This record gives sequence, C-alpha cells and structure tokens, in this order.
Amino acid sequence: MNLPDTGRATDDLLAEIARLRAHDLPVRGGQVTAYVYDTGRAEVHEAAAHAYFEMLEVNTLDPTAFPSVVEMERQVVGAVADLLGGGHGIFTNGGTESIMLAVKAARDGSRVAGRPNMVVPVTAHPAFHKAAHYLGVEVRAVPVDLVTYRVEPEAVEAAIDGDTVLVVVSAPSYPQGVVDPVEKVAALARDRGVACHVDACVGGWLLPWLREAGADVPAFDLSVPGVTSISCDLHKFGYAPKGASVVLFADPATRRRAYFASGAWPGYTVINATVQSSKSAGPLAGAWATLQALGRDGYLELGRATLRAATRLREGVAAIPGLRVLGGQESSLVAFAGDDVDVFVLSDEARRRGWFIQPQLSYAGIPANLHVTVTGVTLRGVEAMLEVIAESAAAARSRGPAVLPDGLVELIAGLDLDALDDATFAELAASVGIDLTSRDQPEMAVVNAVLDALPARVREAILVRFLSVIYSGT
Repeated sequence: MNLPDTGRATDDLLAEIARLRAHDLPVRGGQVTAYVYDTGRAEVHEAAAHAYFEMLEVNTLDPTAFPSVVEMERQVVGAVADLLGGGHGIFTNGGTESIMLAVKAARDGSRVAGRPNMVVPVTAHPAFHKAAHYLGVEVRAVPVDLVTYRVEPEAVEAAIDGDTVLVVVSAPSYPQGVVDPVEKVAALARDRGVACHVDACVGGWLLPWLREAGADVPAFDLSVPGVTSISCDLHKFGYAPKGASVVLFADPATRRRAYFASGAWPGYTVINATVQSSKSAGPLAGAWATLQALGRDGYLELGRATLRAATRLREGVAAIPGLRVLGGQESSLVAFAGDDVDVFVLSDEARRRGWFIQPQLSYAGIPANLHVTVTGVTLRGVEAMLEVIAESAAAARSRGPAVLPDGLVELIAGLDLDALDDATFAELAASVGIDLTSRDQPEMAVVNAVLDALPARVREAILVRFLSVIYSGT
C-alpha cells in the first residue's frame, strides 16, 4: 500500500527522498550537460529556493486574491520584455506551455477557410508538434541546410498557403545551437500576412548576454519587423527553478487571444492566462528571486564565462581524432558527431566516467550526435570534460559500434504494439538485454542505436511504450 496508516516524521521522509535520489544524475557541478542549469553560485540557488517556498501555497488562479502574484509577474515579464524588444507577456510554467499559448493565439487570430497549419523547421522543438496535436493544427516541417543547420527561407515561403497561421524560427534551435535567419523569415511571413514566432526558449535569456560579452549574435527578438511572438525560458539560462518561462506578444490584442475565459457555469469566475488553472506561485517567486539576486552584472559575468567555455569546448572537441563539431558559434549549445566513433557508445563511456553527455538521434539528413549545453559553471570543468570526451572517444573506437541482434530492427518495426501489454513489451526488451525496470543508470548505446534505425513514427510508438512500462503500477 502506498499510503501509510499513520503519518511519518519529516526526518524520515527526507531520508527516503535521499534514498530515492541515489541513482539520479547530479543537478550541480556541470557534469550533467543537459536538463539542468547551474550558475555555480550556491547563494543564488538558495535565494530562489527560499522565495519558491515562501510562495509555494499561493494560488495564481485568482490574481485579485493574491496581488503579490501580479506584481511579481509584472516585474519578471517586464525584465524579459526589456531584454527582448518589448511586447506584452505571460509567465508560464515552461517552454512547452509558452509555445502552446503562442500557437493558440496565432490560430485564434486567423480566419482560415480550411484546417490551420504552421510551418516549422525540422529542427524546431517537438513542443510545436505537441501544440499542434492538442490544438488541431497541421505541422508542415521544412528542411534545414545540412551545412549550417539553419532553416532555408525559400523552403518556408514555399510551404506557406492560405491556411497557414504561423511560421516558426528558432534562436537557437536546440539540436545544433544555431540561430535561424529570423529577419528573412519574419519579413516573408509579414509579407504573406502570417504570424511569426521565435522559439527563444533556450536563447532568449542567453543570446543578449553572449552578444554583450562579444559574441556575434544576429537580431532575433521582437525588435525584428514581422516577429509577432517570442518564448523565453527563465529556468534555462535565467537559472531559475523549474518551471519558469515567458511568452511575449508584439501587441496586447494577440496576448488576449492566448487567454481562456468561461462564463458558462454557475461557479467562480474562470479566466486563465495559461493552460493551467490552479498552480503554485512558487516558480514565479523562484524566477523573480533569481533575477533579483543576479542582476545585470551577474548575468553578464555568466555570459562571459559561458562564451569562453563554449569556445574552448568547440576547439577542444575539434582537436579530438574522429570527432567533428556541428553548427555555428552564436550560442552555447555544442553538438558533435563521430566519423569513426559510435557517439552512442561514447556517451555510455562518458557516463562510466561520471559525465552525462546527451545523445541525439539522426533525422532529416542530420547525423546522430552528442549535445552539450554549456552553462555558467562549465568553464570550471571544461578541461576535465574534454579529457573525458577524448578518453571516451578512444574507448568507443576500441569497443566498436553498438551491435544489434540480426533482424531486431525489422522485428520492432513490424510489431503491432497495440497488441502487446506493458508486461509483454518489457519481456521483449529484456530478451535483447534492455532492462526497463532497473533503477540503475543503464547503458543506452544499443537502445539508441535501435531507435536511430527506426522511422520517426515507430520511434514515437516505442517511446510511449517505454514510458508506460517504467510508470507501470501507477
């Protein structure tokens, strides 16, 4: 039984949390190069945690009941607007929610005759596909240049038709860390009367500081003519606790289209600025405190350290035999592929040495590669990281690529997954050496190699079953 008969003491609960986290990746120190963002300044994270706790039980559902929420949001959104060309914003609990609201606003502001569609680069974040799925919008994915990894404006223009409600560009795109040609795409969208959203969830609170630190960063924000909305995650390079994001709109009328209101019931007044209704003000307070604790000088210092670390990492990786860096230098997202090195095996070897380097699957002509998100703390350990990457590359070359059992990919591709229950799927995975029930950090080279060999739709179906299995019993 999951619920105890009697209440447990706080010390007992904290001890169990520590036990449950024994196999988690560390969230501080820079050895996990994805998912977490670290300033290296403990006092900043502590200030955010205290502020989060102070507002934990405040419900943002009704801002008239808790005016502190309004004031904090005005300050946080105002800081983002000051940095990104103005606009009118909404604080959300993450980039996906910000993107969902941008897509909703574009859809509701259009008057298309058929099914609405949006044009996105193949490198655009899957949150756009998720928003499209929820909101009944068709996704039209267009290619990127396979040298620069930026979307091709001509391809975007060719995909726009009378039912297009939104065009998307990234600043930067996550996979290779490059900024799409925002000015060109926004101009052609404006000429066609279509909204243009800049996904700056990663770069919105990074690129301006990198530019100030000396990086060559192109224009990408609401100051660019034709850009109608932009998203910016503060729980990434704003270093706020999860989940904290802002979506800005060029005009208040578009922001209003992101809202939802319902008067068709006899209960309390329902007006929501976000997808969620009731939610804690903790993330908002955490973001507010982080911005206040760091200030302009703090973020500029982090920007300088991040730029130096990213430059050194690119140089160091390029010097390792068999590895090559993908993409440009305008952000601090670094991706690299292997010529005679299996990058999935390299990733496992790095994990053996205490480092998590994120694998990325091949897609649309872009090779399988590894991804490093360089943050403010990375500079302290960049030489150690490069040593681990070099050692892991040599070990991966010696081991050779991940070996898949004959016929496994074809077997999986031909499975009727709907006919398998979770237990049978787990047994099938175990039969080829993949234990989905283990809490230990697994070797993932074979898993990633299988996924890499499958079409995207089959990958998606397999991943859904994987998630279902690891949460089985809940």
